[in-house]
Amino acid sequence: MAKRVGIEVSLAVSEAVMLANVDVIAAYPITPQTHIVEHLSELVADGHLDAEFIPVESEHSAMSTCCGSAAAGARTYTATSSQGQALMLEICYVASALRLPIVMSVANRSLSGPISIWNDHSDMMMSRDTGWIQTVAENGQEAFDLTLHAFRVAEDPRVLLPVINNLDGFTLTHVIEPIEMLDQKEVDRYLPPYQPQMRLDPENPISIGPVGMPEVYTEAKKAQDEAIKSAKPVIIEAWQEFGDLFGRYYKPVETYRTDGAETLLVTMGSLSETAMTSVDHMRANGKDVGLVRIRLFRPFPFEEFLAAVEGAKQIAVMDRALSLNGAGGPLAIEVKAALYDEPERPYIWNYVAGLAGRDVTIENFVEMADGVEAAAADGLRAGYTMINVRE
Repeated sequence: MAKRVGIEVSLAVSEAVMLANVDVIAAYPITPQTHIVEHLSELVADGHLDAEFIPVESEHSAMSTCCGSAAAGARTYTATSSQGQALMLEICYVASALRLPIVMSVANRSLSGPISIWNDHSDMMMSRDTGWIQTVAENGQEAFDLTLHAFRVAEDPRVLLPVINNLDGFTLTHVIEPIEMLDQKEVDRYLPPYQPQMRLDPENPISIGPVGMPEVYTEAKKAQDEAIKSAKPVIIEAWQEFGDLFGRYYKPVETYRTDGAETLLVTMGSLSETAMTSVDHMRANGKDVGLVRIRLFRPFPFEEFLAAVEGAKQIAVMDRALSLNGAGGPLAIEVKAALYDEPERPYIWNYVAGLAGRDVTIENFVEMADGVEAAAADGLRAGYTMINVRE
């Protein structure tokens, strides 16, 4: 029987990276990500992990270093958050375009301004079109498991794309949870040694990532688009293999008590667990409400999402980020796009909540469920509401 260990989630992520036997870690500290790379530096310094730990001068340098190490054939890892991810964003586009299988943990935190160190999903949404695969953890166990899954997927010869595993800052990163840790032999059964398909060789120097003239740029982007779409079956396959080995199965879209539910909540991240408690509360009070949770954000799981919401009359999508274009939150925009061509699509209302760590309670989720039902009954044109805004 697997042993549960009480450990801070950030340190559990570090332990997963160590078990993955990474070759290079390039990192710069930023709250609330710092504990991840701080612990990795200790593991390297104490001889527990045989890797190069490169303390760089900025996040832009961290991602640049990762590109170089991955291109040379090294298993490569970094971590960041919020403004740090914004600084490295330029090079994130390069990493995906060059098909470099870098793994990065993002401790999700709100973007400035005003300055905030607390959690929401604005950094995740900022990077949604960089060409990286993105998964989302709900708790510490998932943050540990999805880190290993990220290496397994990124390095698969059918994929060769960078992967971000998102975990909520502070809400997860700084919380101690009981986590079933795997040992090295178990991880080695799941994650084979990295065999790079392409690598820079000093004996045979070549140029990579040169200027893309108009004659080739469109074709390069077409190839990149096909690559991330083709990655989804491998992502699912790797989750199935993980479940077969360790008993914890993951899916692109996961549901909770959706059978017979006419009203569905849609969430991503750690607040999904509060939403599950809210669903239990509403079910106990006779309301047919269920929950749909997005596990795979990029590539967006259109087919799985449509199957999960089939039969629902109305959907309340909770966003933890705001698109400043008058349309509400970015997750709701994705959901509306997924349902656009459906002949009997459910009514959708968007709720923007939990920005910069503001509490979202069971009562708030009840408010969302009641609100979308009332809006649908009144025939209101679909819109959005910001929750817990002080007057």
